[in-house]
Amino acid sequence: MGALKVLGTEAACGTSVGAASTFNASTNVRLVNTGTTVRLVTVANSADATLGTFSLAGGEAAVIKKATTDQIFAAHAEIKGTAVLTEG
Repeated sequence: MGALKVLGTEAACGTSVGAASTFNASTNVRLVNTGTTVRLVTVANSADATLGTFSLAGGEAAVIKKATTDQIFAAHAEIKGTAVLTEG
């Protein structure tokens, strides 16, 4: 993975679609699991319909691409996210 330009403040993911975030309409979001338990991450569209899910292991990080209106929530607030721009 190339360098990341941080575009926002890291925040805990909401734990339901009603508390989901678009991370300032970013198309790239870096997620990190600050806990030790595998946690489910969900991406939903603006109509709150699930587009996809994946598991993020404890201590692991991932950058996901999404549409500006797509929103992210997780099974636990141990999942933290921030908007980023990937370079390189």
